[in-house]
Amino acid sequence: MIQTILDWARSPVGQFVLFTAVKVFIAFNVMMVIVAYIVLVERRVCAFMQDRIGPNRVGPLGLLQPAADAVKSFFKEEFTPAHVRKIYFLLAPAIALMPAILNLAVIPFGSKLGNQPMVLANLNVGILYTFGFVSLGVYSIALAGYAANSKFPFLGGIRASAQMISYEISMGMSVVPVFMLVGSLNLSDVIGYQSHGFFSWLVFKQPLAFAIFLVAAFAETNRTPFDLPEAEQELAGGYNIEYSSIKFALFFMGEYANITLVSAMMVTLFFGGWTLPWFGLDQVAATLPAGIAHILIFLAKVFVFLFGFIWVRWMWPRFRYDQLMDLGWRRFIPVALANIVVTAVIMWMKS
Repeated sequence: MIQTILDWARSPVGQFVLFTAVKVFIAFNVMMVIVAYIVLVERRVCAFMQDRIGPNRVGPLGLLQPAADAVKSFFKEEFTPAHVRKIYFLLAPAIALMPAILNLAVIPFGSKLGNQPMVLANLNVGILYTFGFVSLGVYSIALAGYAANSKFPFLGGIRASAQMISYEISMGMSVVPVFMLVGSLNLSDVIGYQSHGFFSWLVFKQPLAFAIFLVAAFAETNRTPFDLPEAEQELAGGYNIEYSSIKFALFFMGEYANITLVSAMMVTLFFGGWTLPWFGLDQVAATLPAGIAHILIFLAKVFVFLFGFIWVRWMWPRFRYDQLMDLGWRRFIPVALANIVVTAVIMWMKS
C-alpha cells in the first residue's frame, strides 16, 4: 500500500496533484494573511489621517492585532435574531468569501518555481471564469439583506444588487479592448504581451479602459465613494446590521478578499503582472531565485493598489445613489462601448 502511494507520488500525475495542492495551500494562506494585515494597515492609515495613533498595543507596533481580532470574533456571542429567515441568514456569510477564493485560481502571481508555473489553473478562458464567479458575489449580500427581515438590511441588499449589476457591465466591457489587443483570454498571455518593455503595459495603450475598470472596482467591492449598501449614516450598516461574531467577520473578510483580488486583476491586466521591464530581473533576483523575485514584484504592485483603496476611503465623500447609477449607466457603459469600437477601428486600419 505504501509503495503504491510512493509510486503514484513519483508519477507525473501524482507530482502535478501534489504541487497543485501545495500551491493552493500557500496561495490561500497568503491571501488570508494579506486580508488580515490590510485591515491593520487601514486602521493605522486612518488614524494617521485623523491625527490619532491607531492600534499599537497588541504585540510590537500592534502587529499581533489581527490575531487578537480573530480570537475576539470567534469567542464573541453568536446571536441569531428570532425574526430572521434562518437558512438564508446562515448561508449568506458562508458564501461571502467564495468568489474571491475561487478567482484566485486563475491569477498568474509569478513566472515559475522550478518547472511549476505560478498559477493554479492556467485556463484559456481565464477572464470569463473570473467574471463568472465575480457575479456570484452579489448573492451573499442580497441574501443577507433578505434574510434579516428588516428594512435597513433589505434596502442595503437591493442597493448592492443594483450597484453590482450596473458596474459589472461596464467592468466587463472595459476589458474587451485589452483582449482584442492581446488576442487571447488567457491571463498568462496578457502578462506575456506586456513583458516587452515599460510602454507595452496596457495601461498606456488603454488608459480609458483602466480608468473605467478602476472606478467599477470600487463599486463592485462596495468601497467609498460607492459604499451605498452599507452607508452607516443612512442605513446604519446596511445588509450586515443583524450579524455578529464570526458571521460578521466573514463579510468583513470577503470584502477585503475581493479588494485584494480586484487589485491583482488590475496588476495583471494593465500593469504587467509579475514583470518589471525597466529594471533588469537579473538584478532583482541577485540573491533570490528569479521565480520568487517575480512573486514579490507582483505582491508589491498589489499592495500599491490596496493602499489606493484605503486612501480613497478616508479622503473622498460618498456619492448619492442617483449619482452612482447615473455614472454607471449614462456615462461608463456608453464610453466603454465607444472604446471598444475605436479600438476595433484602429486595429482594422493597422491590419
